[in-house]
Amino acid sequence: MTESKRRKTPLVADKRYPSKGRKPTATKRVAKPAGKKSTARKTTARKTAKTTRKKRRKTSGGNGGGFFRRLFRWIWRLVWGLTWRVGAVAAMLVALAVGIVYTTLPDVDALLDGRARGSVTMLDRDGKVFAWRGDQFGGVITADTVSPHLKNAVIATEDKRFYRHFGVSPRGVASAVSINLREGRGPLSGHGGSTLTQQTAKLLCLGVPFDPEQWESEAAYEADCRQGSLWRKGKEAIYAMAMEVKYSKDEILTIYLNRAFLGAGARGFEAASQRYFGKSAAEVSPAEAAMLAGLLVAPTRYAPTNSLQRSQDRARLVVGLMGDQGYLTDAQVSEARSQPAQLSEAAAARAGGYFADWVMASGPEFFTRNTTEDVVIRTTLDPRLQQSAEKALKFIFQEKVREGSKAQAAIVVMSADGAVRAMVGGRKTRVSGAFNRATQALRQTGSSFKPFVYATALELGYSPLDTVMDEPYCINVPGSGQWCPKNYTKKHYGRVSLADALMNSLNVPAVKVAEISGLENVRTVASGFGIASDLAQGPALALGASESTLIEMTGAYAGILNGGSAVEPYGLTELKLLGETQPLMVTTTGIGERVINDAAAKQLTWMMERVVSQGTGGRAKLPGWQVAGKTGTTQAARDAWFIGFTADYVTGVWMGYDDNTPLSGVTGGGLPAEIWRETMLRVTEGMTPTPLPMLAPAPPVQVAQPSQPRRKQGGGFAKAVDNLLKDIFGGN
Repeated sequence: MTESKRRKTPLVADKRYPSKGRKPTATKRVAKPAGKKSTARKTTARKTAKTTRKKRRKTSGGNGGGFFRRLFRWIWRLVWGLTWRVGAVAAMLVALAVGIVYTTLPDVDALLDGRARGSVTMLDRDGKVFAWRGDQFGGVITADTVSPHLKNAVIATEDKRFYRHFGVSPRGVASAVSINLREGRGPLSGHGGSTLTQQTAKLLCLGVPFDPEQWESEAAYEADCRQGSLWRKGKEAIYAMAMEVKYSKDEILTIYLNRAFLGAGARGFEAASQRYFGKSAAEVSPAEAAMLAGLLVAPTRYAPTNSLQRSQDRARLVVGLMGDQGYLTDAQVSEARSQPAQLSEAAAARAGGYFADWVMASGPEFFTRNTTEDVVIRTTLDPRLQQSAEKALKFIFQEKVREGSKAQAAIVVMSADGAVRAMVGGRKTRVSGAFNRATQALRQTGSSFKPFVYATALELGYSPLDTVMDEPYCINVPGSGQWCPKNYTKKHYGRVSLADALMNSLNVPAVKVAEISGLENVRTVASGFGIASDLAQGPALALGASESTLIEMTGAYAGILNGGSAVEPYGLTELKLLGETQPLMVTTTGIGERVINDAAAKQLTWMMERVVSQGTGGRAKLPGWQVAGKTGTTQAARDAWFIGFTADYVTGVWMGYDDNTPLSGVTGGGLPAEIWRETMLRVTEGMTPTPLPMLAPAPPVQVAQPSQPRRKQGGGFAKAVDNLLKDIFGGN
C-alpha cells in the first residue's frame, strides 16, 4: 500500500479547534502522550454519563421524579447513618454491661444450692420417709451425672436451641410476642420466649440474694424476681449473656437443674426425683423424666401428689416433644406413653399430712418452721395405723353419711405414753397446710368430760358403787340465776351408783358428784390430765361446757389408761441435722406427773368399760377385746365425741360441722362410736387381745349410816362434803 492511499491522521490542533462548517482535514497521525489519552477518555465517559442521565430524566417525565429519588436516597443515607451509629453505641453499652455483670458472677459451685431456708425430712417409727417440709434439696447433680433422658426432656421442653444461641433468642422472643398478640394478650404477657439461660438468670434473681431485713417474706422476694416488665427483661438478657461468657452450656444447665422449683417443696431435680419416685435423678426413666420436666410450666398445678392424672397427661406431651426432636425412638415414645410414671409408695400414700403439719407446728421453730439447716426428724407415726384411720373414716362417710353432707370428723390414735401413732384432721386426708380439726378445733366436750368428774371423786376416796340420787335438781348460780340440769332422756332414775351414772351418761348425778368433789378439784384433775383450755367456772363444767381439742382429750384419756399420770402428746422422737449421727433432741415418753392414784385410775377404767359393754358406747364394741370409753354429745348436737381405749391404744373421734351447725340424728354413741370401731378393727387386726388394766370395786360394806360414803380425811373440803351429803345422799 502506498503512502497516498493511507488515511491521514488529523492534526491535534484541528481536533481541538475545528473550523466552523469545515470538516477536519486528514493529517498525519501523531502519537499522544499516555496521560493525555487517559484524560480524554474520562472526559468522554463523563459526557456519556451526562447524556444518559438526561435521557433518563426525559424518560421519567422530567425533573420531579429525580427530586424524590434524591430525597429518598438522602433520607435513607441519614437513617442508615444514624442506625449504624446508634447500633454501634448500643452494642458497646451492651458489651460494657455484660462485662460488668461478668465480673460479679461467682463460681458455679456457689450457685447450686440457693435456698433461703432448709428442709425437714420426716421418718415414721420404722425409719422410713413419709413426709417432707421446707425447701427440699436432694443434693448436687450435674448435666453429666443426671439421667440423659431428664437432660433431654428439659431441653426439649424449655429450649430446644439451647446449645446454639448466645443466651438470648430473638427468634424465640418474636415467636412468643406473635403468639401472645394472636391470643389477645399483651406482647409480654403469657409466653415469654425466654431461653433456658434467661430462666436460670431469673432463678438466680439476677444475682440479688434474699435478705430477710429487706423483704417482707421469701414469697415477696421471689415475686419480685419473677416480674416481667420490659426493663426487667432487658436486665435478664444482659445477665444471661454474661452467664454465657462466664460459664459453659453444661454449667448453666447444671445450675438450672439444681435450682428449679418442682412443687411439694422440692428445689432441684434430685429432690423432686427423690420426692416423687424415691430414686436419684440419675436413674429416672423416659416416662419419669418427662413427668419431672413437665412440672416446670406450673409446679404446683402439675405436681403428681396433687393430681397424678394431670401430671401424667402433661408428661405425655413432653414425651411427644422428645420424640419429635429425636431424643426418643418411636418404640420408646410408645412405651413411655403406655406405661406412665407412678409415684413411690411414700409419695402416693402421703401418709400423715395432718400429722406432719402438727409435728412442724409443735417442734422447735428454729429446727422446723424457720430452719436454715437440713433436718431429719424421726417421729412416732405408724403408717399402718394411719391408713387404718383414713380408711375407717372414708368407709363411714361413704356408707353411713348422706351424700353431699359437709359434716367433718377427726381421729387421733396414740399409745398410753402419749406417742401419737395416727392423725386425721378432716375428711380430705391427703393434704398439707390445711385446717387440722384434731389439733386446732376448740369444741365443747359434752359428756366426754365426765370421766374427770368421777376421777376426782375416786381420788377423794369414793367408790364406783357409792350412790347418788338422780332426781330434779336446781342450783342457784351467782350472776346467772337458777340452773336445772336435765338428763338426755328427760327422765330420772332415783338412786344410782356412780358407775351406773357414768355408764348411762346421766347429767344430774354428774353435776351432784362434781359439787360434792369440789368444782375447783375437778378443774385441777382435768388440767393435770392435760386439758389446757379454759375450763368453765360454774357447775356446767361437769357436763362438758368447756372447750378442748381432740388431741388434748385423747391425751387425757391416755392418762387414765397409763395408771393416772399426766400425758403430753408427742410426735417427735429424735431430731438431727442431715449427715450428722448425734441427735440434737430426743423424746422417749410423754408421761408426766401423777394426777390420780393407780387404784382410782383402774377403777375408773372399770367404770368406763361398762360404758361400752353395757351402756351408751355399745356401738364401739370390738370382738374379743375389752374396750373402755365414753360418749359425748353437746347441746343441740353441735359436737359428737367418742374416746376410748384398749390396753394398747387410745383413740379419739370427733364429729361436727365447721360452722357449728347442729348434727342431724347424731350422738357420740352413734357415728363417732362407729368410726372408732372401724378404726380399731383395722388397728387390732392380727394382734392378740390384751385385758384392760382395770380394777373392780369391792362390794359396799354395811355400816350404821350407809348414807355416809367412805372418803379420805381432809380439812375444809371434808366439811364441805359433809354438808352436801346431807342433801344429796339423804343423810341426817
